[in-house]
Amino acid sequence: MRLPSDGTCVLCLRFPIIFVENFCRSEYNQIMECEVKFKIGQKIVYPLQGVGEIVGIDEQIFKEVLTPYYTIYIPVSDMTVMIPVSNTETLGIRALVDKERARKTLESIAPPASPSHSDWKERYQGNMDMLKTGDIDDIASVVSTLYYRSKNKPQPLPVMERKQYDSALKLLIDELSLVLETDKEEIKERIFAKLEM
Repeated sequence: MRLPSDGTCVLCLRFPIIFVENFCRSEYNQIMECEVKFKIGQKIVYPLQGVGEIVGIDEQIFKEVLTPYYTIYIPVSDMTVMIPVSNTETLGIRALVDKERARKTLESIAPPASPSHSDWKERYQGNMDMLKTGDIDDIASVVSTLYYRSKNKPQPLPVMERKQYDSALKLLIDELSLVLETDKEEIKERIFAKLEM
């Protein structure tokens, strides 16, 4: 059985009292108090994965505890994942930003304020830490940093950094396109117009 699209919890409707009593009371209370933030059909950002859609809210028993899960479809990788509802904050999964925030992020894209690490491994880890936050401004900052690094150095970006740049740029374009209801190519052009100023 799925949870209704309005996020209403139906655990107590699905299972008999005998089954419920097999759970530790504190664990059961945590389940009942679990906050379902997203609804079926809602678009979300999953850091390091891409923009996705909540396609299901289900329950599964994990280590004898009934646990609610989001089922998320990630179009860019054609991948479906199940994430415990309680883990979404830790993983940085969030709703799309609103239009005002999207416009501000797009307008704020500019050359990095300070030089990045000369050691690409340290630079890569620092950018990875920023991407893991899921914050749209952090994503834009990584795009800006790696773009200018690639343009202003004689050597091309290492392969891992190039993949990191491509992934961050794709995520930024996808979210801005959805929020601003604008074609992806146009968003891409606007981003590069800011980067090349």
